[in-house]
Amino acid sequence: MFEEQLINKTEICSEILADCRNELYLNMRFLDVALYGLRPEPSMGLGRTATDGDVLKYNLEYLMGQYRLGKVFVNRCYLHSIFHCLFGHVWNPRGEGDRQLWGLACDIAVESVIDSLPHRCLRAPSKPYRRAVYQGLGKKAPTLNAEGNFVLLKNAGLDMRVVARMVQEFTVDEHFLWEQEEKGRPLPMACQDRWQDIREKMETELETFSKEAAEDSKGLREQLRVENRQRYDYRAFLKKFCVLKEEMQVDLDSFDYIFYHYGMELYGNMPLIEHLETREVKKIEDFVIVIDTSMSCKEALVRKFLEETYSILSQSESFTRKFCVHIIQCDERVQSDVVVKDSRQLQEYMEHFTVQGMGGTDFRPAFSYVNALLARKSFHKLRGLIYFTDGYGTFPLKKPPYDTAFVFFREDFQDVDVPPWAIKLVLGESDFL
Repeated sequence: MFEEQLINKTEICSEILADCRNELYLNMRFLDVALYGLRPEPSMGLGRTATDGDVLKYNLEYLMGQYRLGKVFVNRCYLHSIFHCLFGHVWNPRGEGDRQLWGLACDIAVESVIDSLPHRCLRAPSKPYRRAVYQGLGKKAPTLNAEGNFVLLKNAGLDMRVVARMVQEFTVDEHFLWEQEEKGRPLPMACQDRWQDIREKMETELETFSKEAAEDSKGLREQLRVENRQRYDYRAFLKKFCVLKEEMQVDLDSFDYIFYHYGMELYGNMPLIEHLETREVKKIEDFVIVIDTSMSCKEALVRKFLEETYSILSQSESFTRKFCVHIIQCDERVQSDVVVKDSRQLQEYMEHFTVQGMGGTDFRPAFSYVNALLARKSFHKLRGLIYFTDGYGTFPLKKPPYDTAFVFFREDFQDVDVPPWAIKLVLGESDFL
């Protein structure tokens, strides 16, 4: 008897989910592949629903109870789990202390997108508390993506009662399956790659073939753009400006032990090959760092950028024995130029760093100043210049005689046009924090 009831409930839930997918597809055809990206699986050990990116597990009684309340609740619940996979939340686990806050940040991101979609199949009564949360976060971040929400919530130092109220409001599914990787059950990379491929194709479709749908789904399009952006390793990027040098040290990497052993066996004590006494290494020699200190740049991010740069440059293996790093602050004119010639001076500069300027933004004065230093032979061999800015300024018309990179901090992750001779790196606050 019990087995028959279980089978009947499973069949009913399968029909409910099939009806849900069909209704969502008819309203948002650009979600066609994503809507069928999860394999439904009943589970009596759950209180709600849960997904690991491959399977959608659901409690039979919960799903039928949601359907009794109205099809809108089932549609929103199903789409909630789909968006977790689509935005990559499942594959970004956090530590024990941050797990609840990360789950809340993801739920807010997903629910804000669902609430912004203008379809009757998703329309729920407007709640003032939700609007207040969206407006509060929206004042500090143009896009309510999970990573941005997490940073804002963590920095806010919220009372536990406030967090509990927000969790109660935005929680739709359970996130314990996200922790599989931490429990020794690694998620297959193929699953993650599959959702990334779906996400990239969906963004392309919204920008090309489904422009009308994109206008009605701005929140979704912004989230896709943020998640699809290329992640950068700033440390690896900075090392592109190192020069190849030869130093007096044994190079074990290029040593061939076969010929060494053969010579020792053949002649007794005379190897055919010995270790090289020099080694090619990439190190920083002459370099320029320009910091945009205009009013549009946040001092906290400027400091974080310098700290990250300092942590890389302060490593002894990063420098040649003689180096010259100019750290220039510039808004609409050059405010200061500090020359650092060893790691001790670099540390001292960081300890006493203060922002100077806070005027308008113009990139040209810094380049004119560096070109003048170059003309006076102030550099032995200038390898390059990195300009940290928020992206609003006037670029030089001519290419300088050295490699140039603009490191942009953009909260909205919008692309920035730079001259064809410049290297571009777009970072968000989470890339530093």
